[in-house]
Amino acid sequence: MATKTSTPSSQSPKLSHLRPQYIPNHIPDSSYVRILDTTLRDGEQSPGATMTAKEKLDIARQLVKLGVDIIQPDFPSASNSDFMAVKMIAQEVGNAVDDDGYVPVIAGFCRCVEKDISTAWEAVKYAKRPRLCTSIATSPIHMEHKLRKSKDQVIQIARDMVKFARSLGCNDIQFGAEDATRYEPFICLTLFGSRF
Repeated sequence: MATKTSTPSSQSPKLSHLRPQYIPNHIPDSSYVRILDTTLRDGEQSPGATMTAKEKLDIARQLVKLGVDIIQPDFPSASNSDFMAVKMIAQEVGNAVDDDGYVPVIAGFCRCVEKDISTAWEAVKYAKRPRLCTSIATSPIHMEHKLRKSKDQVIQIARDMVKFARSLGCNDIQFGAEDATRYEPFICLTLFGSRF
């Protein structure tokens, strides 16, 4: 009868996180997949899942240990406490170098609205690798009923707000199309087929 032996956790081999050099909007190694974690923002949208700033900081530290590349801690313009939590994570976790020399990207979520973008930048700019994640609704139903804007207006807003984010000094900007499963592919192609 064979017996299974296990290595005590203190003697487990160290997991090596071989990452390519971080370059905003580019991954030099085509076989590498960057992980962006939204637990601290999307995860908090479940009823009863509200976290304190300290709990968010603790979870952000654990995400780094798990090897997460990009942490999206919250929506800074939602409230002062959300802003403070993102700023604290940017200052502490966003400047902590791990054993492999990696520092995670700290990404602030913001709608394509100047105030949101400015607030998010003010929260994440303290990180070594700050990112802004801009977003606007792109489905016909959202453009008509939520934004009350035409497709051309939404495209122009998205372009203008990415330019605005760059004007603040942010060189790592992510664009997200809200309600993407119902949007018209034309919008995505128009936005991503041209330079902002």
